[in-house]
Amino acid sequence: MWLHILVFLLTFCTMEFIAWFSHKYIMHGFLWCLHEDHHHKSHDSWFEHNDAFFVIYAIISVTFFLLWKSNILEIGLAIGLGILAYGITYFIVHDIFIHQRFKLLRNVNNRYAKAVRRAHKMHHKHLSKEDGECFGMLIVPWKYFKNTK
Repeated sequence: MWLHILVFLLTFCTMEFIAWFSHKYIMHGFLWCLHEDHHHKSHDSWFEHNDAFFVIYAIISVTFFLLWKSNILEIGLAIGLGILAYGITYFIVHDIFIHQRFKLLRNVNNRYAKAVRRAHKMHHKHLSKEDGECFGMLIVPWKYFKNTK
């Protein structure tokens, strides 16, 4: 039981690094064709090609559920749930809070929330796949906490 809780927490935390890595080197790399419309709002659709990354991570999460269900990987459920929990957190922070795809979390007004928004705004100031910054989501560089009260 404790092993599963630990694996869940470690998976959730590791997903921040995986999200940073895949954002910097995959989304702003060879899969820029899927991520570009997230930086350039040159489309009228509510959906973006960038949403494919949610599907990719969902498939990975479901794969771990299936490995667990098939008695191939005992901790597969904990890993799958950790990935799922991070995906839900990412969706709430990125799509609902920052980009307001659903108008639910408009008035969250604390230092951490302001720093997350500022860091993401700095990421989006770069419209090309080069010269980007702030590729993570939940771990925000300290400099973005400055002047937030």
